Amino acid sequence: MAGSKQIHLGLLVSTFFLLCWNPTPVRAEHSENAIEFEYKAGSKKGPELWGELKKEWKTCKDGKSQSPIDLRDGIATKVNSSLEHFKVSYNPAKAMIENEGPVIAIVWEGDAGSISINGTDYILRQCHWHSPSEHSINGKRYDLELHMVHRAKNNNVAVVGFLYKIGKPNPFLSEVTKEIASMTDVEKDVQLGVIDPRKMKAAQTGFQDAKKRKMRKASSKFYRYMGSLTTPPCTEGVTWTINKQVLSVSKSQVKLLQQVVFDYAMMNARPLQPLNGRDIKLHDSLFSSFRQ
Repeated sequence: MAGSKQIHLGLLVSTFFLLCWNPTPVRAEHSENAIEFEYKAGSKKGPELWGELKKEWKTCKDGKSQSPIDLRDGIATKVNSSLEHFKVSYNPAKAMIENEGPVIAIVWEGDAGSISINGTDYILRQCHWHSPSEHSINGKRYDLELHMVHRAKNNNVAVVGFLYKIGKPNPFLSEVTKEIASMTDVEKDVQLGVIDPRKMKAAQTGFQDAKKRKMRKASSKFYRYMGSLTTPPCTEGVTWTINKQVLSVSKSQVKLLQQVVFDYAMMNARPLQPLNGRDIKLHDSLFSSFRQ
């Protein structure tokens, strides 16, 4: 009789375990309420509707200086730059890598330095990637875009952007491949130790001399315009600096960045926004802002 009760109790426990156990993990992106906005056109939370999802996001719809935009040489005003226009002073500092859901981000915890734009200092806070690129140059969108986000004491934001096309692997992404892969579909962070922000624009190797000279010339040019954040709340007043030089990234590196973010953000680029008469300046500098 006691043995029969033990068997019966064991069957109940086993049945309860099977009913409660789900071999497929529940992923945050499958919960519609957990997703505040999406990138897919035509969806209920797509880019064209961001400004209607929350009253705090109305600038996404009503703003007249939104980002990203198409950077066209034909309408850009050429400027001969000096150090006052754009100066970079970065420092190696402790950082971590985060899967924030829509983007993979490097967040600096220590003093990683700053940039200076027309005499105003902006402290480096973090960087993250968008695929495909959000900005385009002369109508062409690229495979990846890196945003380095800075904030001044008055909370004004300045973003430095780099565009990438498929080619040789990006040296920095190669260094953190394992850490990125470890956070697939999970909102988590991993400590990286000390990271030098100048690695974000590490020179590619293996180019012929003529190509190197062309790249060095391109690397000293950058577009400058006033825009907005490219995600809700789409706050305006952001100073954008987009490097004209297009860097290299491997196909597998772009694919990894797309796979690890949540499903709704695999293609996490906001559509191009109207220029609305804004000035675009193309600075031709005699210095390399991101010298190693």
